[in-house]
Amino acid sequence: MNNDSSSQSQRAASSTADRSQVTVDLGARTYDIEIATDGWANLPHWLKNWTERFPHWKTDHPQGVVVTDSNVGKLYGEKLLPPLREAGWKLEKVTVPAGEGAKSAEQVSVIYDALVDMKADRKTVVIALGGGVVGDLSGFAAATYGRGIPFVQCPTTLLADVDSSVGGKVGINHPRGKNLIGAFHQPMGVYIDTTCMTSLPDRDYRSGLAEVVKYGVIMDANFFEELENNVAALNERNADVLRNVIAKCCRLKADVVEQDEMERSGLRAILNYGHTFAHAYEALSGYGELMHGEAVSIGMMDAAILSEKLGRVDQAFVGRQRQLLDSLHLPTRLPQELAKPAEDYIACMRLDKKSVAGQLRFILPTRLGHVETVADVPEELVTETLQEGQS
Repeated sequence: MNNDSSSQSQRAASSTADRSQVTVDLGARTYDIEIATDGWANLPHWLKNWTERFPHWKTDHPQGVVVTDSNVGKLYGEKLLPPLREAGWKLEKVTVPAGEGAKSAEQVSVIYDALVDMKADRKTVVIALGGGVVGDLSGFAAATYGRGIPFVQCPTTLLADVDSSVGGKVGINHPRGKNLIGAFHQPMGVYIDTTCMTSLPDRDYRSGLAEVVKYGVIMDANFFEELENNVAALNERNADVLRNVIAKCCRLKADVVEQDEMERSGLRAILNYGHTFAHAYEALSGYGELMHGEAVSIGMMDAAILSEKLGRVDQAFVGRQRQLLDSLHLPTRLPQELAKPAEDYIACMRLDKKSVAGQLRFILPTRLGHVETVADVPEELVTETLQEGQS
């Protein structure tokens, strides 16, 4: 499986001074990702364009349910709702609790109730305004209500910008595992506004940077070097640098999604670099103790160390990845107070979607810009890695 960016026919994101656009080409399900700075007033225009691309969702009486959380709704609800209402949209708002715990069957039912109350039809749009939790939850509600209604992603965190808002993977958690209940349901469009980065708490912003680093490791060594050269600007949340970085990440993910939309060929699995460890950490720590990106950062280091133990990468690779994560103030070891026995993590990993018949499989690097799915990893090496990765 070759995921090296130099061997792919990639299309650059189209850009102007204050906005970029990435197109995810999926035939009849093709959609655009708009990346702008302070462009909320243009959202009705983009929604109109997106619905015209999908005639079966076009209507003269647009209506939708805006799903947000208790934090984001206060910050951006009044930026998104008024322009849409002025453009003739009938809107209801659903506010779910902030945090990973909202990705639950209980909160999906709250969205269903709102859709029933407004007599939603097959053209009613679910609009996700928030981070990855809101996007996954809203998308799952849209995928399952009426056997599928349109939805739009308006991510407000860096993590959601570059990861969960792109590709159509939606779902909720089960008490025994993350994202075990879900579907593939592509959005009608994605709107990303970089002004949201200014209000993100530092921990949330750093969490998103972990997924940014991931793209360099798995697909694009030049991008990894670009990140190394722009550490100061990233730490300062420079708007121009962020818009460029977000567009590149979205383009890289789109290249994968276009080739393996439903995660059947195995290519899309490369996006889960570090996630086998990370999901186990999240599940056993209790969702919310570790932010997703924090868990991914630790998981990427575990994956790099495991790869070194297998002779796939050298110590220089491990050190370079660690240095970039450290410079972006991301954790690279699991806090001791959250640590559990290695066998508990391994049992949780067996529920990972990449596992086959209970056998663990990992996404592991061979060099910067290239990773592969590796099976039959000796369990004792996984145990060693888990034990070494606890601070």
